[in-house]
Amino acid sequence: MRPGITANEALTRLIQGNKRFLRGAARFPTMQKEVLAELARAQRPYATILGCSDSRVPPELLFDASFGELFVIRVAGNTLAPEVAGSMQYAGVHLQTPLFVVLGHEACGAVSAALATRFEGAKHKSRIAKLVKNITPALDRLDPKLETAKLLAQAVEANVRYTMKRIYDSPEGKARLKEGRIKLVGAIYGLKTGRVRFLR
Repeated sequence: MRPGITANEALTRLIQGNKRFLRGAARFPTMQKEVLAELARAQRPYATILGCSDSRVPPELLFDASFGELFVIRVAGNTLAPEVAGSMQYAGVHLQTPLFVVLGHEACGAVSAALATRFEGAKHKSRIAKLVKNITPALDRLDPKLETAKLLAQAVEANVRYTMKRIYDSPEGKARLKEGRIKLVGAIYGLKTGRVRFLR
């Protein structure tokens, strides 16, 4: 049940969708009964997005994607918990999405909490602490003396790259990437601009 496009074509679709969103020329969402009827039988998303739960960062809207086009996994701080890894594995094995995107965003609260824990010794409630623990290893190479906004910006990108590394280093990730069946990219969403910046 492949989506019928390559990873590079899928990435181009996301970039073009974000450009439409920025121009105010978004095509979706629209409710089309024939589309919903077809999707009720099966889904064929062309990309899997691991994004943050932040209410200001809905992937379907900022990529101007319609029903069934994106397989979206959202968790605060776009971290790779076992349940998230399982969802990604499902997308790779059963849905065969060719493109996987780890999508962070500016001023991420979960990353900010991880910075406070790492550099200020802040304490959080137990489940938040567990979430933050998934982010703090990404912060090891950051300079805590940086100005707050710059430090947070660097931390957001470091967290995206850290999550990508964990995916790359997983047995499933290694196998799929070696086969050339999937592409994994990182991206940062700008809250003020609406622009998605893909990492190199």
